[in-house]
Amino acid sequence: MIKDTVPAVESPMSVPRWRSLLFVPAHVPRFVEAAHERGADGVILDLEDSVPQDQKREARRQLPESVAKVARKGTSVLVRVNRGLRALAADLDAAVMEGVDALVLPKTDSAEWVLEIAGAVSELERERSLAPGRIRFLAQIETPGALERLAAIASAHARMVAMALGPEDFSAAVGGSPEFDLLLAPNLCVLFAARAAGLLPLGFIGSIGEFSDTHKLREAAVHARRLGFAGALAIHPTQVAIFNEAFSPSAQEVEWARSVVAAEDDAIKRGLSAFSLNGKMVDPPVVRRAREILALASNN
Repeated sequence: MIKDTVPAVESPMSVPRWRSLLFVPAHVPRFVEAAHERGADGVILDLEDSVPQDQKREARRQLPESVAKVARKGTSVLVRVNRGLRALAADLDAAVMEGVDALVLPKTDSAEWVLEIAGAVSELERERSLAPGRIRFLAQIETPGALERLAAIASAHARMVAMALGPEDFSAAVGGSPEFDLLLAPNLCVLFAARAAGLLPLGFIGSIGEFSDTHKLREAAVHARRLGFAGALAIHPTQVAIFNEAFSPSAQEVEWARSVVAAEDDAIKRGLSAFSLNGKMVDPPVVRRAREILALASNN
């Protein structure tokens, strides 16, 4: 593969709204057929862990039809590729097509790896007369070594749009279980690096595999949004509605945000940049947060 040292995107692209990204095994037609009805902001057609080795070729062959089916209601379409070079090359050859919005890169551990993949994608785009740079990258952080290089990974290429910790793989890599104490620090590292680079931080503090305890999952997702996460990856349809709600502003938040913006308008007329509202000080960072909440609410 050839390094793509020049960013493929000539002008900044908008950051998508991904409250929920639902994994779907790309080799199972009935799951693919129903994916666009699940309500997720995006669907990840998985070519990696959920696809048996002897069925990966067929999953790739079906990908054009799968992409078209998933995108029927305007859902974002992502494809998770494999890490190994031979499988990755076959995956990219199959996945770089019209209709794919992003590639999910598992076990991302360096900026150099992101650049190698970006170079290959750019070559395929040129060969296929696709819009340059349209396909973005979501990097999964799944090894402790990657934590030392998060800033470089996040800013490696203009295709980067999101990062997420892979809780199960990361926990296994350090010899632990995907529990809160182990996952808090690495999740926060991913959050800080993503926000610093203008990317979407995705995830919550816990195991992605625990989908049956909906109360616990909802609490984890609400907590993740309070920390600053924008959405999460789902492995089961029951998780989608929970994530969509948890990563959206509540009615109370919207009401508060409107009152802050209205009070700011009055304060500006009085020549004030900071003011009091309901016994609390409001300054520019608080106003900025209020405007962000209103912007999120308008996109629901």
